[in-house]
Amino acid sequence: MSETELVSRPAPPSIWHMYRAMVGVGIVCGLLIVTAFQVTRPIIERNKAEALQKAIFHVLPNASTSATYRLDESGGFLVLEGKGVGAELVYAGYDDNHELMGLAVEAQGMGYQDVIGVIYGYSFAEEAIIGIQVLESKETPGLGDKIESDPEFLENFERLDVSLRDDLSEMANPIVPVRHGEKTHPWEVDGITGATISSVAIADILNRSAQYWMPRIRSHLSDFQGDFQGEE
Repeated sequence: MSETELVSRPAPPSIWHMYRAMVGVGIVCGLLIVTAFQVTRPIIERNKAEALQKAIFHVLPNASTSATYRLDESGGFLVLEGKGVGAELVYAGYDDNHELMGLAVEAQGMGYQDVIGVIYGYSFAEEAIIGIQVLESKETPGLGDKIESDPEFLENFERLDVSLRDDLSEMANPIVPVRHGEKTHPWEVDGITGATISSVAIADILNRSAQYWMPRIRSHLSDFQGDFQGEE
């Protein structure tokens, strides 16, 4: 190799130049991600709010308007003002005459695959859960996801007993799962054959939620019967 060839060979690239280019690309990508998040966040939040509103009326079919309440530090309920980030919320449903039809309550817990999120409707008159809708689920398609659509399973929640003891301190009977075809009491959840874990998870989610909420709700029924600004 001649001296001329040695002189004309290009110098190897600088490590600093490579590092600077990688950092630059990373900054640009980060800015794009943040920008996309900021642009889409209001849309996502609006879609979630609309989906939640539809779910409230699904589980409270006799309601035409709703109002959001937060659990107060004193144990009572107040109409929510603002976004209520971190607050414990329930949704009251009213008919066209502003008569209280019931409450919708969100709950969640672990399923077979991941977290299952649901909303259920509670009737004061029947002291029962009268409807349920799955809001979030990654259960096995064709098996676990039957919790969302199986007619026999959903019949459990047309009138699932969550009545309280006379002193309103706790539920008279816990919600319990049973094998498919073995339901004999109104507080039992008839399971789905082939999706036992998912159906048991729904029963457990509802039981934990109802055990927490029912005594508080029933003890403060009057909180939901005052003036409110309903949402259609």
